[in-house]
Amino acid sequence: MGEGDEVVEQQEAGTNSVSMGILFLVVLVDMIGFGIIIPFLTYMVEHLADPGAHIGRWVAGLMAAYAGMMFLFSPFWGTLSDRIGRRPVLMIGLAGNTIAFFVLGISNSLLMALGARLFAGMVNANMSVTRAYIGDVSKPHEVARRQGMLGVAFGVGFSLGPALGGMLSAPAQWGWTDAFQGTVFETYPYLLACLASSMLSLTGLLVATTKLQESLPKEVRQTVEKRSAIGILSTNIGNIGRMFKRPAISPLLWSYTFYWIGFTIMHVTFILFTMRAIGVGGLGFSESDNGWVFAFIGLCGIITQGRLIGPLTNRFGSSRLMAGGFLFSAAGLASIPYVPPAYAMLGMLLVSGLIAFGNGLASPSNMTLLTHASGAEERGMIMGVSESLRAFSSVSGVLIGGWVWDYTVNRTDLFDFHTAFWLCGFFAVLGWACFRFSKAWKAEEGVLRAAEEAE
Repeated sequence: MGEGDEVVEQQEAGTNSVSMGILFLVVLVDMIGFGIIIPFLTYMVEHLADPGAHIGRWVAGLMAAYAGMMFLFSPFWGTLSDRIGRRPVLMIGLAGNTIAFFVLGISNSLLMALGARLFAGMVNANMSVTRAYIGDVSKPHEVARRQGMLGVAFGVGFSLGPALGGMLSAPAQWGWTDAFQGTVFETYPYLLACLASSMLSLTGLLVATTKLQESLPKEVRQTVEKRSAIGILSTNIGNIGRMFKRPAISPLLWSYTFYWIGFTIMHVTFILFTMRAIGVGGLGFSESDNGWVFAFIGLCGIITQGRLIGPLTNRFGSSRLMAGGFLFSAAGLASIPYVPPAYAMLGMLLVSGLIAFGNGLASPSNMTLLTHASGAEERGMIMGVSESLRAFSSVSGVLIGGWVWDYTVNRTDLFDFHTAFWLCGFFAVLGWACFRFSKAWKAEEGVLRAAEEAE
């Protein structure tokens, strides 16, 4: 390699470092926004609902609205990023989040809040396009480590978001100051938390506008078929169908879809179980107890995806890590209702750590394998399909978890409240089987060997 080539390579490395920092910020902002509503969403619905309204159904509806719109629109944004570039689509997502959270904060009806969540899900393409961006600028051996960096942002954001949401809710009721009493924050008690998330998104937008460079070369974008937005939207389902017919990609999509259904069932049933009285099989946890558990989950995710995923990938490969992650998570998910009350916090931290470690292996490994299996001209579309299926899995998991819990929680036979957690483990194992016995198993080894030979 000549001196000129070394200079160019150093300049590219510096540019990529700046871009990765911005992408980290984008995902961090998204996950803070995702987590910030967790502490107050139920209270917000109760605040806006008419007397006698079904609070639980509206909470589920707001959650499903966001995930459902992501399912419909993630492939649209991913495909659009293949045509116009990653940078403008990321900026659209940040601008959309800025608006969506402000509207949510000033919502004076459940329908207005529902509209804000629908809009947020529609414009939130940042995760899939960010993963495509990483695939554009990374060499094959760099993909796993950089996808792990996004996992760190995911974990940090998921830890900070709920904490901020709880601290900034209902400021007019704070006992240590009356500065917010008689202000707009008394009329809209969750506006301050929403404004914090909105301002974070606006900050990310300003940084991306001034510092983020386009990752997809113009000559690659020109090879993508140009279609109208309506045309792209109308082919989203078709893209999903086509990806399921590709032997190197289909198992990666199916396996993660099943796994995420099981993981999302847990999202619904976890606190419903831990808050139950010890006398009826629960752990009697308070809100703060559950908060410590979620903070620990975020910490485990940070360590796994920030420090461990790179060395483990080099040692074992992405295929083994994804398969192992599915099994670790399956064991943890199925064990949740068997934590003994006498060691409730210690037992739940151990089980949650196992789940977080498994997910910390599975998620970035799945994205790495999808990156290896896709070309630059289609990577945005494939990542969009992946995020869309993840959103579909979230909707499915919410519905399955809520229905199974309601049906079994008061039963005393074999199918009691343990059943929902058995389903979590079952879907995770089903995901493992779909991948382990497919043509995608260890397919990345050939890609990495070819890249090494080319160098």
